[in-house]
Amino acid sequence: MSERMPVIYLSHGAPPLADDAIWPGQLAAWSADLPRPEAILVVSAHWESAPLAIGATRPVPLTYDFWGFPEHYYQVTYPAPGAPELADKVRKLVGGPVHEDPERGLDHGAYVPLVEMYPDADVPVLQISMPTLDPERLLALGRRLAPLRDEGVLIVGSGFFTHNLRALSMDPDPANAPGWSKEFDAWGRETLAAGDLDALLDFEHRAPAGRLAHPRTEHFAPLFVALGAGEAELDTQRSVIDGFWLGMAKRSVQLG
Repeated sequence: MSERMPVIYLSHGAPPLADDAIWPGQLAAWSADLPRPEAILVVSAHWESAPLAIGATRPVPLTYDFWGFPEHYYQVTYPAPGAPELADKVRKLVGGPVHEDPERGLDHGAYVPLVEMYPDADVPVLQISMPTLDPERLLALGRRLAPLRDEGVLIVGSGFFTHNLRALSMDPDPANAPGWSKEFDAWGRETLAAGDLDALLDFEHRAPAGRLAHPRTEHFAPLFVALGAGEAELDTQRSVIDGFWLGMAKRSVQLG
């Protein structure tokens, strides 16, 4: 039997994460502390498709879903093995219609953190889409995927704990992060620590600066897949990474 895997939600940054002085080491230390996964299942903020879609199950080129960056960021590769057996299990657990997108490679919400966490690219990886941004439905999706944890699958929700590119701060000092980002991050930390799932599901209305922290909610949404898959351990969740990057909260949590 494989070891039951934790579930994680991480703030994935952008391609320049690789150049940060601190963040890559934090991600590497996190993965070193996790049990070795048999496979990784990623739900990223950067792939919305309904019905739920399954990405490539064999190595294909990455999806460079960003614009205006220096050329070397488009030369990054991550030739992780495909995970066709995991794809079959996902189809069965999800039920209902599932779309196949066999040419879609991992997007930057998946490969940017995985390059730092599993740099050898030797763990099979499968990415699936977010079929909705509705927190309740994503929570239900996570619950359906939870049995994969008992087969050694690391379920990763990849987003950003606060995400407002129009209000991005060019001040590199985390202490000078905008008030809206600090307020939302503090609320999220406290609400997760309290295990208040109802408040988290209603974050747009209950969180301070909710509309500023997430003008569109796709970067917070993967958290609900993680919460559904790790619901039994909500009372023991912990923040593994916190702080701010260009004013955005990079809080990342583990359940289990």
